[in-house]
Amino acid sequence: MGYSPRLIGALFAAFFVMAATLGVAENLYRYRADNGVLVVDFHVPVEYADNGYEVLDANGVVVSVVPRAMTPEERANIALSRELEEDAKSEQQRLQNWDESLLLRYSTIADIEDARDRSLSDLKIRVSILKSNRRSLRQQVENAQARVAATERSGVEPQPVDLESIKLLKREIESTDDKITTREAQITEMTALYQRDIDRFEQLQDVVRLRHQLETPAQ
Repeated sequence: MGYSPRLIGALFAAFFVMAATLGVAENLYRYRADNGVLVVDFHVPVEYADNGYEVLDANGVVVSVVPRAMTPEERANIALSRELEEDAKSEQQRLQNWDESLLLRYSTIADIEDARDRSLSDLKIRVSILKSNRRSLRQQVENAQARVAATERSGVEPQPVDLESIKLLKREIESTDDKITTREAQITEMTALYQRDIDRFEQLQDVVRLRHQLETPAQ
């Protein structure tokens, strides 16, 4: 059953008068119960605390407001918002560091291309050496296999040293193949990294040109 505003006002007044008469030092608390009725008391029941409440002094003046507790969804949204904000700051700092590094190391796009070509040249030389070694190893395998085949045709058991040599050579070929694959992947990755530097440097140059145009008075 609801209470009339006049009755609620009278109850509030009674609380305040009682608090002043008794010299009660602690504050009063105003909150809503489950039925929506405003309640003023000397404490807030635990089951209503999460709904928020007001803290009143002995004269009924609101001295502070305790907001309701956030729902799990609201807390998750706030956490996500903070995470996105931190990600944005981190990305901004990364781009700033990248730009400063590019401007410190290079003056033109040609400088970046020269640095790229020097780095790729070293990797390509290593790949060329590995491929040359692989050709040599394959030739050694073919020679050993030919000796084994000739021995077998003569009706003699192959030499264990030739069989073991073939096995070891094949393992070395596999290892060399892996190294070549790794080096070629490094070439691809390095080429892409330098291209990103070139694209970013072009953007920086565009910004500089635009700023110069805006700062130069029209003739």
